[in-house]
Amino acid sequence: MIFLIEYNRLQGKIVKIERFDNLSRSRAEKIRLDIELDLSHKLINHEVVLLDAVSEKAVRRTHRRYFENVSQIAAL
Repeated sequence: MIFLIEYNRLQGKIVKIERFDNLSRSRAEKIRLDIELDLSHKLINHEVVLLDAVSEKAVRRTHRRYFENVSQIAAL
């Protein structure tokens, strides 16, 4: 699966998360680019990424900073 995440760094929150099957990579890349261009035009500084993983659970484990705050991550 491919996960598109738009993340507001200042608030430490996910703004948007979308899932795509592996055959939709081109579509996911186009949507990511469209979001980045729109954010740039609006002078909004969000992080937009595409991540490959077998499941959302895997993404939550490997990219915890998008889903948990600093206290939660430090509480291992």
